[in-house]
Amino acid sequence: MKKSTIIIAVIVVLAAITSWFVTRTPESAFESTQAESKPASAELIERGQYVAHLADCVACHTVPNEPAFAGGLPMGTPIGAIYSTNITPDPETGIGNYSLADFDRALRHGVAKDGDRLYPAMPFPSYEKMPDSDIEALYAYFMNDVEPVKKPNQETDIPWPLNMRWPLAFWSVMFTDSGTYEPKADQNEQWNRGAYLVQGPGHCGSCHTPRGFAMQEKALDESSDQFVSGATLDGWYAPSLRNDPNSGLGRWSEEDVYQFLKNGRNEHAVVYGSMTDAFNNSTQFMTDDDLYAIAHYLKSLPGNPEKDGEPWQHKPQKVSGELAKLPGAETYMTRCSACHGSDGMGHKPWIPPLAGATSMLVSDDSSAVNVTLNGSGRAVAHGVPDAYRMPPFRQQLSDKEIAEVLSFVRTTWGNNGGEVSVDDVKAMREDTDPASSEVIILQMR
Repeated sequence: MKKSTIIIAVIVVLAAITSWFVTRTPESAFESTQAESKPASAELIERGQYVAHLADCVACHTVPNEPAFAGGLPMGTPIGAIYSTNITPDPETGIGNYSLADFDRALRHGVAKDGDRLYPAMPFPSYEKMPDSDIEALYAYFMNDVEPVKKPNQETDIPWPLNMRWPLAFWSVMFTDSGTYEPKADQNEQWNRGAYLVQGPGHCGSCHTPRGFAMQEKALDESSDQFVSGATLDGWYAPSLRNDPNSGLGRWSEEDVYQFLKNGRNEHAVVYGSMTDAFNNSTQFMTDDDLYAIAHYLKSLPGNPEKDGEPWQHKPQKVSGELAKLPGAETYMTRCSACHGSDGMGHKPWIPPLAGATSMLVSDDSSAVNVTLNGSGRAVAHGVPDAYRMPPFRQQLSDKEIAEVLSFVRTTWGNNGGEVSVDDVKAMREDTDPASSEVIILQMR
């Protein structure tokens, strides 16, 4: 046989294997079930609504001031923007024609009804840990209690050939775990519940875990010290949720974590950036038992002393004398001190301290620059908007002024995050849209 014939034969075989692999439909636990044909009980629908809060579906699938779950929210990636899809039960543009098995395949396997692979911005590697009962309840909620909205899905901005989705089949095999969450026998019920919520529907790692070369989360559970160890995503630095003293929760108690998730604030911090949406639409609706379970689990995750170095120590300083002569000091006193205090200690728990704030201690200045430029959306607790909102300074301050005031804050009161460059501010100004700070709220019915 000629060498060229052998090569062609090998190519044909490999192509056939690849074609089978990328086009095969993942198996669903609901393949033969008739659950979708049965009327959903009020109890199941209510349970599904709670699961939707746990999974924070609305935050990604809703554009500010538009109907909930109708999609269209842009998400930045290194190769172009993608847009969330319409997941209302509209039969033409949404998921109205999805069976329970179709719904399950999209949610836990990242494959749409038409066979297209979903980008991992959809956190199916986390949702894969959800049990059948939660999937069935979530399906009942979306099909029976969510208003259908006719809104076509928007194509991505990713250019060809990078927008081809078939390689995502290989991505899924390489970077996802298989199966639902399995409780750890050596841990108690509260720890296991918290681990499930963080790793599964809460998909905390989607923002807080660093990503690898293929945009995969470097870890999906506590077996790796990379899990929820802090990451930069879409213009924000999501801090470590481990017990790192400077970059994480080392100085927080379990009660502090609970208060932050329940009320959007505690003595250390107030929600801002992407966490505002998570609080407004997800964590505040969780039961106290679930919130304490999350707090218990997170406080069990050890920090990394080598990463953080010496724990932050407060250095009491008022902006006066020689300190007041430093670049950025005057801007701080005229623009920031009325809320955050001349000593940087804020007015806890309503206005957070800047002394010891994670965003002022880590080398990544994304969050500090972003929130100063664009402000933060209002935290809406129990239907009442927060009266103390970080305003945007995009129009009031130049790139140089913002760089100087942030450099001042990040090197004062014991803060050691380091200086901010004018180029960092300029790049963030160009890459962000002030509209991104709008509040998204799921209207409860």
